[in-house]
Amino acid sequence: MSHPVLAGIDGSAHSSVAADWAAREAVLRGVQLHLVHASPALPGTAVPLPAADRLRHMGEQMLQRAVADLSDRHPDLEVRSEQADDAPAAALLAAARAAGLLVVGARGTGGFDGLAVGSVALRMAMGASCPVVLVPRRRDGALGEGTHEARSAAEMVVGFDTRHPVGEAADFAFSAAEAHGALLRVVRAWALPAESVSPGTLAVTEEDRATWEDQEVLQLSDALRPWREKYPRVTVRPDVVLLHPAEALLNSARGAELLVVGRRTDPQAVEGRLGPTAHAVLHHAVCPVAVVPHEA
Repeated sequence: MSHPVLAGIDGSAHSSVAADWAAREAVLRGVQLHLVHASPALPGTAVPLPAADRLRHMGEQMLQRAVADLSDRHPDLEVRSEQADDAPAAALLAAARAAGLLVVGARGTGGFDGLAVGSVALRMAMGASCPVVLVPRRRDGALGEGTHEARSAAEMVVGFDTRHPVGEAADFAFSAAEAHGALLRVVRAWALPAESVSPGTLAVTEEDRATWEDQEVLQLSDALRPWREKYPRVTVRPDVVLLHPAEALLNSARGAELLVVGRRTDPQAVEGRLGPTAHAVLHHAVCPVAVVPHEA
């Protein structure tokens, strides 16, 4: 049996958008959708039993409404729900061990106006064992610019470092583009060689810049060959950009359906961490962002 798509819900509009995104992805993959709601007792407090029962009942009703709504809109989708007694982050991290994909809203019920990414979403991006998609919600309440909604030219974006290619992120991006019938823009951000911008250098000639850029283009073409051969139906658009990686990805992902980045994992570490590029795009991207773990 294929691993399900997992989504966390908490009653917020952000989590509803994420659950809808997850449902569409589960339908596309032909797998089950697993909804999880966490309703732990407040730490350090003794919640009276009647109050605790009411909270749990409210959570169960929320799950029932979500299951009914998603099942109505996606008749072929199998949906199951689970109410966990653990804290939201702990419950989702545990459930993610059996999932093929975890989908969460970029924010939940907490936080403040202007907050781009909530604490639970960040912990999922840093610590989940499976790929995680963080789905934003526009300020006007609509779906983010990059969604599963039909568009004339669906496009996905993945960051690619020719010197340290991340196979897991590339495979995820190519597979997603193939499943969605989307064009895949592969972004390689590069910088001028250190010696060319040393204090003793007065200027960089256009000829030198063009030569270095041509080298980057050739290296990217060579590095992408295995994935082009593995996914021949995916239309690939290589994009070599002389920018900081985060800026290059954010510029390329405007209007995209999905932006894919990698996250290094350390088996010895209790808690993972995001690199500066992944951290930046999570806080500023207007489309869903997939964070794909890979071993360092």
